[in-house]
Amino acid sequence: MAIIPFGSVDRSQAPPVLTARSAERGRWLARDESIMGTAIRVELWCDEPRDGEAAVAAVMQEMHRIDATMSPYKAASELSRINRDAADAPVPVSGEMFALLERAVQFSRWSDGAFDVTYAAVGQLYDYRHGVVPDAAAVERARVAVGWQHLVLDPAARTVHFARPGMRVDLGGFAKGHAVDNCVALLREQGIRHAIVSAGGDSHVLGDRRGRPWTVAVRDPRGAGVVALLPLVDTAISTSGDYERYVERDGVRHHHLIDPRTGVSPRELRSVTILAADGLTTEGVSKSVFVSGLDKGMRLVESLHGVDAVIVDADGRLHYSSGLLHGSARPAEGAARQ
Repeated sequence: MAIIPFGSVDRSQAPPVLTARSAERGRWLARDESIMGTAIRVELWCDEPRDGEAAVAAVMQEMHRIDATMSPYKAASELSRINRDAADAPVPVSGEMFALLERAVQFSRWSDGAFDVTYAAVGQLYDYRHGVVPDAAAVERARVAVGWQHLVLDPAARTVHFARPGMRVDLGGFAKGHAVDNCVALLREQGIRHAIVSAGGDSHVLGDRRGRPWTVAVRDPRGAGVVALLPLVDTAISTSGDYERYVERDGVRHHHLIDPRTGVSPRELRSVTILAADGLTTEGVSKSVFVSGLDKGMRLVESLHGVDAVIVDADGRLHYSSGLLHGSARPAEGAARQ
């Protein structure tokens, strides 16, 4: 897991489990499952156990719904239908999917193409599990089909069309950011005031931890420890790093964060952690910054109100945005900093 509530245990390989911890009144409930190819966790405080269990179940149900809708690996998903048919003709889509694609295009425009969900035309050539890295010729052929400018969205008809053959969309972590946002909204509707919902490297904190902040640890990209501890209240957070899925070839790390404009992995940074009000923003910005590099990426962060960053560069050094340099984050013991 890229981001974990400090002091928690990685249960990504464990079967679904619901646990409870008693306190003076009410209790904490927590549940872990594996959905969307990643570790899903919800932890919340409830006054009535039955209400808390219903809220936890609602979170997992929403995660499964989004997986069924937005997975590129499920043949019946809405995203698979788009990838299968949108090059031939405009494909009608749900309002939810259309809004996500519109937001993705906004991030692509803002980041000058560093963020681009159509990278999948190249991304599908890599198989990190089996150590497959495409050669330069294959990347160049596929790169012709990459480009958010060729993703045609018709708001009136609410359709999606690929203007180039071979185009594909992969929402990846963007869907996970959307998922944690949706789940926090569901918890609010059910009267939950203290919770954290995590989907791999994406988390969204609701309220505080009953009188103190939630403490979230940013993982060391090259070790088993952490590099920073972030006290959070009502915040979304996402980490994009080069250590989750990658293949080493001749000393070069080919990882899943691909520059859509080149078809290869950037190597200037090891991880980017973004804090903002919502998970779609943290996801879009974290990937944009990672691909853009330290200088341009930090300028992108500083241009946004209410957005902060913790960046680990290729030498393992920490860099904080201006909002975090004033005491909102603290490095873990022994960590280098800017």
